Amino acid sequence: MAAGGGAGRKVAVAAVQFACTDVESENVATAERLIREAHKKGANIVLVQELFEGHYFCQAQRLDFFKRAKPYKGNPTIMRMQKLAKELDIVIPVSFFEEANNAHYNSVAVIDANGTDLGLYRKSHIPDGPGYQEKFYFNPGDTGFKAFKTKYATIGVGICWDQWFPECARAMVLQGAEILFYPTAIGSEPQDNNLDSREHWKRVMQGHAGANLVPLVASNRIGKETVETEHGPSNITFYGNSFIAGPTGEIVKLANDKDEEVLVAEFDLDETKSIRHGWGIFRDRRPDLYKVLLTLDGEK
Repeated sequence: MAAGGGAGRKVAVAAVQFACTDVESENVATAERLIREAHKKGANIVLVQELFEGHYFCQAQRLDFFKRAKPYKGNPTIMRMQKLAKELDIVIPVSFFEEANNAHYNSVAVIDANGTDLGLYRKSHIPDGPGYQEKFYFNPGDTGFKAFKTKYATIGVGICWDQWFPECARAMVLQGAEILFYPTAIGSEPQDNNLDSREHWKRVMQGHAGANLVPLVASNRIGKETVETEHGPSNITFYGNSFIAGPTGEIVKLANDKDEEVLVAEFDLDETKSIRHGWGIFRDRRPDLYKVLLTLDGEK
């Protein structure tokens, strides 16, 4: 199942991670600095963490936090990243809190290497648990899963909680995604200090890479963030561990849980395509038997 001869179509991907302040301008400047660093290391596509413009506000249910949302069109952070992408000739998926008339979404705009906005993905799976009360802020995404054809590769982007659902990864790859990207905000659990999900979190996404035979990039934040809630202060310590996995699920680059980092890895997408086709996982699919996926209890 080895790839044929030739140089191949090589693409370098990057994940950045950093601790957010609650000052938008500071975080956007940090993101730009790290994106530039990734570019210097040869990256063609650079992923920044979920909702990087400020603290992860979903620890609390507060009406004032809706003021953080901005419309998709004319969004200043997206426009700044468009200029940066064009200057550096790189692709940047940009996470942001979207206001769309009376709806609100956890969204990503995919910016191509010439600065063109290729479109929007809205987070499909919305969590609702202690410290991660996203259903208060975000409508369920209505874009469906998508694959974006960029200068360097066709990519799929899921957002945080999406990463726990294998159907999301498979849907993007079936539409042609050659690399999967997951911007994330995950850390400690306020209700249980002994619960540490980092290894589980990594293994699930490694499984998506291996099951679909595509590289995968995950970017998470670091640092302790305190948000005032109606019950007093809530704290989450985000555990970083941003990583890049190869097409058999192997971790090729891994950040730690404390430091600002820029991870870069290169993949030959022609070789990966050859392996994916030779392995037969898409040839041997049986969608005629998958109707059970449309039920909650397995009953027909």
